[in-house]
Amino acid sequence: MTKPIQDYFAPWIKPLKMYVSSHIDLAWRDPSLHRMMSNENPNPPSPQVMQAIMKYGAMANRYPDQGIVVRAKIAAMNGLEGPENVVLGNGSSEVFDNIFRSFLQPGEEVIQQTPCFGIYKLRCDLLGGRLVSVPMIYRDRQLLYDADGVLNAITPKTKIIVIANPNNPSGNFMNAGDFVRIAETGIPFVVDEAYIEYAGLGKSQAHLTKQYKNVIITRTLSKAYGLAGLRFGYLLADREVAMQIAATLLPWNVGTIVMWAALAALEDQAGLAERVKFNNEQVAYIEEMLGSIPGLVVFPSQANYILFDAGPAGKKGKDIIEFAQKKGIILRGESPKYGSEGWFRVTIGSKEENALFVQTLREFFSK
Repeated sequence: MTKPIQDYFAPWIKPLKMYVSSHIDLAWRDPSLHRMMSNENPNPPSPQVMQAIMKYGAMANRYPDQGIVVRAKIAAMNGLEGPENVVLGNGSSEVFDNIFRSFLQPGEEVIQQTPCFGIYKLRCDLLGGRLVSVPMIYRDRQLLYDADGVLNAITPKTKIIVIANPNNPSGNFMNAGDFVRIAETGIPFVVDEAYIEYAGLGKSQAHLTKQYKNVIITRTLSKAYGLAGLRFGYLLADREVAMQIAATLLPWNVGTIVMWAALAALEDQAGLAERVKFNNEQVAYIEEMLGSIPGLVVFPSQANYILFDAGPAGKKGKDIIEFAQKKGIILRGESPKYGSEGWFRVTIGSKEENALFVQTLREFFSK
């Protein structure tokens, strides 16, 4: 008697479902809606990037190389020795997949600080790992990192510690000294710097990869560089560590067009500066315009999104999201936490979209 196909799946795979971004699907179904929910950049790719896409699109019949040129560029930008300190991925999501596959075995643990980016849980569950979540400290209208909590959560089964810096969704940075404390444990320590460019590479912890072989930095061009649809990410690490992780790569995981478009974006630092300036001015505008609403907690952000808690005002995040959608805006929901159901998040859009968002929230809170 043959066994059913379900019996052949790994036990930890069976409960898993395909990841679906319903808010992104909604945005594509109805292009009239304003996409203020997925931490996308509202500005289209630069002319330099478009030129690279056209040039290398004509060479799409050829396999890509190992990305030596763009990897060398990334290494130089970060003061590292060379391309072997850099591993490329199909977005930073694939980079996380490669990192987790390199270290994690079934039953072993990943420590994360919450709330945080959902990819850590997705990759941990896929490999049969156990996720250990250490909540941030909510105090004085701020979400604060709990480095002591992270260190206290370490057990003999801990294989990875991951910290987003700045954090998604709270938009703030962890104290530099706490990175050293965690690095000194020797446990693989992944620092997710997806939004670092909004504050500048001076806030990066990439220098720690020279002192600690266990420190791995991840980045993406989806945010400040505005290339979310091209899917280009990378990691920075000690050469030996980076090359061991590189052994997990699918051959030709990053296409020719994407690699050369990414290089064009990295070389256009003036274009990056314009995007960063626009974003940071718009963050300040929204924080100023909504900071006076009684009971609405506005979390200061150094990224391209702003987190809110309307709980102290007696409001629910889901009601705000529903109201905004009626006004043509898609916002991002957040699960209830810290005794509040008032959580939601906005992504910085165009000037017109940001003004519409401010108007919409003021209208909601004036009801």
